[in-house]
Amino acid sequence: MSQKNSQKTDLPFDVTQAVVSEALEQYIKQSTTVDSEVLNQKAPESIAKQLKVEELFHKGFQNTNQIKDFVNTYLEHTNHLKNPRYMGHQVAVPHDLSGIPDWIHGTINNPSSLYEMGPAGATLEGFMINWMLQQLGWFKGNDLTDFSRIEPNGSGILTHGGSVANLTALSAARAFAAPEAWEEGSPDDLVVLGPSTSHYSIVRALSIMGMGKKSFVPVPVDENEVIITSALEESYSQIKKEKKRVMAVVANACATSTGLFDPLDEMADFCEKNKLWFHVDGAHGAVALLSPKHKHKVKGIERADSIIWDAHKMMKVPSLCTAVLFKEQKNMWNCFRQKGSYVFHENEVVGMDSMPFTVECTKSALGTKLFWSFALEGEKGIVDFVENSFEQAKELYTYLKSNKNFFCPYPPQSNILCFQYKPETIDDQQQLALRYALINSGAFYITSCVIQGKRYLRTVLMNPLSNQEDFKALVKSIEQHAATLEQK
Repeated sequence: MSQKNSQKTDLPFDVTQAVVSEALEQYIKQSTTVDSEVLNQKAPESIAKQLKVEELFHKGFQNTNQIKDFVNTYLEHTNHLKNPRYMGHQVAVPHDLSGIPDWIHGTINNPSSLYEMGPAGATLEGFMINWMLQQLGWFKGNDLTDFSRIEPNGSGILTHGGSVANLTALSAARAFAAPEAWEEGSPDDLVVLGPSTSHYSIVRALSIMGMGKKSFVPVPVDENEVIITSALEESYSQIKKEKKRVMAVVANACATSTGLFDPLDEMADFCEKNKLWFHVDGAHGAVALLSPKHKHKVKGIERADSIIWDAHKMMKVPSLCTAVLFKEQKNMWNCFRQKGSYVFHENEVVGMDSMPFTVECTKSALGTKLFWSFALEGEKGIVDFVENSFEQAKELYTYLKSNKNFFCPYPPQSNILCFQYKPETIDDQQQLALRYALINSGAFYITSCVIQGKRYLRTVLMNPLSNQEDFKALVKSIEQHAATLEQK
């Protein structure tokens, strides 16, 4: 379409920027008060009407007032994670200024997977990967800005989320166990061992890889859904009887549902004895590495062959940003065996290209988002946040334990806590109904999960503003909603 026929209206940059900034500032101020609703969930038809999507889609923004109305309406129909009574999914409550890297990236559009397309972003990714490797003892350079391929080093890349990261790690495990698989397809005899409570992305990855759901062999877990390590031997013996090979053993650090950690050291012993690839799904809990108080919970994680670690959960980074890390860099080099002459260059390359080692061809500057989170608060600030989040779960646990109507199946090991209200009289469906009553009221946002066939309410403490008063209010709100349910 020619410029003269386009309906495009030039919008002044400075005014538009000011309108958006003001709207976001007001959003932050309103979101952090307990008087505001965490979530006011409307039907999509209603939201579309209020956003005037039909008009704007066809005609575009004609002036800054339309932009202001759109942004304010959009923000009104969001989940307010900054509200101290947001205790829901494992999504970071970001710093007030965390959106700036996304603003920069949206303006310059420099993908970081090819160094020459985004040198600054690729540099920050390399720095943050070196820092993560350092936490595991896998970095052997003199300083974190040493980006050369030091042979004893581990290696890693950032991806858009844990599902892609698990797929990448398991692809590397397959390349290690069956180098021919890239050309000939997955052998029929490969299986993966892991706790029956492994994240769904593990089985999804195996199915994507053509191995199928049946290639995952679930290992029994205890009453709190932590893997029973003695059962590993039994499962392994049965697999060998069936003339199959274990491609990898997967551990939870920590489990998504309960926030509890598998015994990594014991699992590493098993893998080393049997010469098996050890993969740790540390999407949520690998951050315990940063805390002197909690590091013991991931003892043995450094013995893994591969690890995934989400920054968009416990490092205050806006979604998505996940590291997939390898103890031996050769396993990352051998993961994807593919050539593309227009992007894959073996010589005369300045900097670091991550494209040959990731599922994603084009990815945003994830290292910039991760680095920015630390630059805003400093390394100690992130560690303090992690330790405070873990402490918040302990405080809620202690408070609930003091109330005879609440049952907590275990003391929390992370910032995730599951509990039931009056389990003797409130059945599974009513426990779930309590959750929906809470979020529909707008006063709280929590989640729910099933542990060993029983329904639990579930909180994830990620907001530093959440305190004892919010926990008391949560209990009171549950009691009130439960009373209404019991009368029906």
